[in-house]
Amino acid sequence: MPHAEHLYGPPNGIKLVWKRHAGICTGITNHTFMAKKSTKGSDKKTADLQPDIETGSNEMMTTDQGLLINDDQNSLKAGERGATLLEDFILREKITHFDHERIPERIVHARGSAAHGVFRVYEPMTKYTKAKFLQDPARETPVFVRFSTVAGSRGSTDLARDVRGFSVKFYTDEGNYDLVGNNMPVFFIQDAMKFPDLIHAVKPEPHNEIPQAASAHDTFWDFISLMPESTHMIMWAMSDRAIPRSLRMMEGFGVHTFRLINDKNESFFVKFHWKPLLGVHSVAWDEAQVISGKDADFHRRDLWEAIESGNFPEWELGIQVIPQADEHKFEFDLLDPTKLVPEELVPVQRIGRLTLNRNPDNFFAETEQVAFHPGHLVPGIDFTNDPLLQGRLFSYTDTQLSRLGSPNFHEIPINRSVNTVHNNQRDGHMRQQINKDITSYSPNSIGGGCPFQAKAADGGFTSYDERIDSKKIRGRSKSFFDHFSQATLFYNSQSQAEQAHIVNALRFELSKVTIPAIRDRMVGILTQVDKGLAKQVADALGMPVPKKPEQPINHSIPADGKPAAYQPIKVTSSIEKSEALSMANTVKDTIQTRQIAVLAADGVDEALLNNMVKKLTAAGAQTKIVAPHLGNIKGNKGTDIMVDQTLFNTASVLFDAVYVAGGTANVKALQNDGDALHFVNQAYKHCKAIATDSDAAALLDNTYIDKKANGVITDGNAKNFIAAIGMHRFWEREQQPKVPA
Repeated sequence: MPHAEHLYGPPNGIKLVWKRHAGICTGITNHTFMAKKSTKGSDKKTADLQPDIETGSNEMMTTDQGLLINDDQNSLKAGERGATLLEDFILREKITHFDHERIPERIVHARGSAAHGVFRVYEPMTKYTKAKFLQDPARETPVFVRFSTVAGSRGSTDLARDVRGFSVKFYTDEGNYDLVGNNMPVFFIQDAMKFPDLIHAVKPEPHNEIPQAASAHDTFWDFISLMPESTHMIMWAMSDRAIPRSLRMMEGFGVHTFRLINDKNESFFVKFHWKPLLGVHSVAWDEAQVISGKDADFHRRDLWEAIESGNFPEWELGIQVIPQADEHKFEFDLLDPTKLVPEELVPVQRIGRLTLNRNPDNFFAETEQVAFHPGHLVPGIDFTNDPLLQGRLFSYTDTQLSRLGSPNFHEIPINRSVNTVHNNQRDGHMRQQINKDITSYSPNSIGGGCPFQAKAADGGFTSYDERIDSKKIRGRSKSFFDHFSQATLFYNSQSQAEQAHIVNALRFELSKVTIPAIRDRMVGILTQVDKGLAKQVADALGMPVPKKPEQPINHSIPADGKPAAYQPIKVTSSIEKSEALSMANTVKDTIQTRQIAVLAADGVDEALLNNMVKKLTAAGAQTKIVAPHLGNIKGNKGTDIMVDQTLFNTASVLFDAVYVAGGTANVKALQNDGDALHFVNQAYKHCKAIATDSDAAALLDNTYIDKKANGVITDGNAKNFIAAIGMHRFWEREQQPKVPA
């Protein structure tokens, strides 16, 4: 009997067609629900990834079943003051949906922000990989990128000292590819077996759920002090990389060593990098803490507003490629996730550009429900035996099943492949795809053998045929036992200011530890990195430097059935310093998207103010008039000037630089305003560029600011001010007497 066309189809009148004859299988494509017409190649738009968009514009209210609602304000009652009736199905539907709105947040990376965009490769990467999205410079691949903190809950602050997730979902013609990484190139542990322990330790302590989104407590440092393999990552986490100025101004890394495979089945090891075109910049730790109180959504707001204003964030994709034959030529193990490949040994090739150009339409449906997985691959990219990566390949699917409630999480619109999905997987909670064929098994003859397996030549995925010949063992290679050399390399590569910030971060964190033995162990570990570093931290903690570090226990290598002590090694590095590891060497020739506070009051010199704002805007910065009150202020020529923010609803920590405009009455008003004086003092304390017009320089006499300090311009010179903003910070001011701001 011939199969009749199904009576029910998707919206927009799109038909599902099923045919049965040799060599042909047609079915629902995941993007037929997303657009009325299919798109191919470079015509594919990111908007195609947005199905069933409901705007509510000029529409009448309905129930979830499409029934028009006459009254959404009152429940159905037995009289005006009577009991609510059980039969009120509209009330029950509304309350039931509300009661079930929340899904479990991610155990880690719960606090996130995201955006849509596109990726374009610069030139074909045929030499290294057969991945099609890395071949055609004329082709734009839609992407969805999510940034996140690791330790905090969904409601925590953006400015916690933490690792930042940097995950990219490429909607390629060969299927979805997820590059799931961080803003730091290494990690705390070498084996996925220790991941639950790490997260249990860094999360709020279980007896009082304190502290939130912070590592400065006993359980975290207890764990770290017993895990010397974490030392390199601790240097990164205690550095300014852990408190970025903006999500748009941080690097991204794939962390692990992956494989690229070309059409000749040649394998290359690869490390992935994302290089921000705005440079890599941070905030000061004191500033981060103040921002958390002033605007806990600082990073989220910054990303959203940049995209809305057309200042699209951009990164270049970089790769470090290592031939298969060179796997063992380094003094570190490529499979060790606590190690990086110094760019002096293997330069980063910049091969393409990522541009974020559209904010999500709905945070929950997109940012919260997006499901990343390092196991989402395309032909030409494959795994290595990195033991942390191998564990992630299990963990990510498992956690999505818990969070999103179904093995069909791939059918949620933000997770859908732009390709047709054909397989024998059926049913399950919240299934959306309608399969019209009667066979859901392979092999079959009733369905004409559909769906067919794809040959490698047709784009079918094949794993790299790596030779495996070994015995089963629980343990680690001795090449993983060097825990300190790259920690020392990182510390030595930092500028003087960056080193001071690491010292202060360790002082802060360990001062929150209440158990002396933990502090002793940690300072002992720091002696393996740099004895001067250890001494500075110990002095602040009021303790001596241990004569020798405590002998760690290697619980993974039993001896006679008992845990045995082992001695971590420190390999002599062939590189003393790496410029790429210091943010002091980043891009400093642009003020694009920088936020500049313009302090002004009644009587401001209109000509001087307008001239500065015009030049800052032309250079790509964004200015905000900050005044003692909202509404308008009067210029010295009587013009009404609209105020953007006030001294009581904003703070200098939310800006990159401060300009104080001239005008006799204006300067006098600001001189007598304590909030204005605090505003510029705080900006100076956080080492930001400050400019005043010549007559406004008198205001600085009422502050703690050294008018001769670097980054302080007192003659209203816009060119010099722009150059100073481009330097980002003048950290040498931290060596001066502390400003009580």
